[in-house]
Amino acid sequence: MSGASFDQQDGWIWFNGEFVEWKDAKIHVLTHGLHYASAVFEGERAYGGEIFKLNEHTERLHESARILGFKIPFSVEQINDACRETLARQGFKDAYVRPIAWRGSEMMGVSAQKNKINVAIAIWEWPSYFAPEERLKGIRLDLAEYRRPDPRTAPSKSKAAGLYMICTLSKHAAESKGYADALMLDWRGQVAEATGANVFFVKEGKLHTRPSRTVSWTGSRARR
Repeated sequence: MSGASFDQQDGWIWFNGEFVEWKDAKIHVLTHGLHYASAVFEGERAYGGEIFKLNEHTERLHESARILGFKIPFSVEQINDACRETLARQGFKDAYVRPIAWRGSEMMGVSAQKNKINVAIAIWEWPSYFAPEERLKGIRLDLAEYRRPDPRTAPSKSKAAGLYMICTLSKHAAESKGYADALMLDWRGQVAEATGANVFFVKEGKLHTRPSRTVSWTGSRARR
């Protein structure tokens, strides 16, 4: 990815079934998803031209939308095909894949039952979140002030944009102290995840992580 702002990159974005030039993929300032966080997304990785667990990610996107009370107007198969075609158009082999669905600007206010559901897919080259030298010596983590929300207080089983507010706050706070990221606990005080990645560890030769039923969907299924 070049040093230009993310809205000024070159390439193509799949937008509601059509390809538009990257710089022309725009929405109105009164979009419901911007004001009320009625948006869900996925974070996927492509390796060697293949998107890792693409179907599972797309199924999860649909499920996140269902939890937030809306239906994505494209099937799992259509979104899978669009992701693959976008990757090919961008000409990348190793890349980051970002499908997103959100309520549009037809109605404003908390209730937006009649808003159009929009879907877009953007793909760009995005290396590891952490610098190679940090990874070699070990990632230093702060302990986040905020905890992942109780499933009874927020739709934490969805990969919803609104759930990332505390991730940004926690990551910024950690970076201001010289750490690379923040470790987030769940509502019970148990280890959940980092702000943008899952937590894995090896014990007695086996890889362990939190069961997906007990955590939110902050982390992607595959991280470098």
